[in-house]
Amino acid sequence: MVLSIDEVNDLLDTMAEEFPEALFDGLNGGVNLLEEAVPDTEFPAGEMYILGEYCQDLLGNYINLYYGSFAALAEKEDWGRQDWEDELYTTFSHELTHHMESCGGLHALDDRDAEELARWREEYRTS
Repeated sequence: MVLSIDEVNDLLDTMAEEFPEALFDGLNGGVNLLEEAVPDTEFPAGEMYILGEYCQDLLGNYINLYYGSFAALAEKEDWGRQDWEDELYTTFSHELTHHMESCGGLHALDDRDAEELARWREEYRTS
């Protein structure tokens, strides 16, 4: 089941209201749901997608979530509505954690993400 971008945007709005407002302090560029799919070019086509990212640049601090990446996985893995909600919540909270760690000068989640990606890359090379 592939939800429309409007349905996903509504889900994200509802989810955002569930988080404490303090988590959004300093997130001056907000949370953006973008239409594109972002495949991870280090993996075979269609195998790995970037679902979201925390960004810090000249535009400020913001979270991008990629609707097209979620939709590609939903189609490939035959998601139901609950799968959408679970993946959106997990990705949204993950990116908020990056923001909070950045505000505190920490990088534990960055380190964990790098280790996990290294393991996945190794698995793909050996399979």
